[in-house]
Amino acid sequence: MEALGADIGRMLRAGDLVVLTGPLGAGKTTLTRGIATGLGVRGPVQSPTFVLARTHPSLVGGAPLVHVDAYRLGSPAELDDLDIDVDSSVVIVEWGRGMVDGLREHWWEIELDREWHGRGIDTACGTSPRITEALDADSPRIVTISRRP
Repeated sequence: MEALGADIGRMLRAGDLVVLTGPLGAGKTTLTRGIATGLGVRGPVQSPTFVLARTHPSLVGGAPLVHVDAYRLGSPAELDDLDIDVDSSVVIVEWGRGMVDGLREHWWEIELDREWHGRGIDTACGTSPRITEALDADSPRIVTISRRP
């Protein structure tokens, strides 16, 4: 996921908006970490779940990366309230499906999914979901990239 992200990051420019969708553990933050590498921005890149958005300045004179986690936002208006400089930044929005209308006329949507091979342990038996996910951590990812709208 990081290598794919680095390739994508080398192609993105200021004004680009990327929406990442997919279940927990699909690789959204890992992909963003790779995009940050490709853009040449300051890290570390971590999920901005509790701060909602983090800005990573460029180390190479390019656009900064704004990394947003829209999971806890209730509406597109709340995303707009973050007052993100979309025109001058590369903006990545995790959990952004249905939240970015109006930010840009067009954006990239990257949908991530992962195959589950059933190697995890049944969590109904009291096993931690983290252990279950770790056992399937090497499962292949399915990536669909599309231009919206």
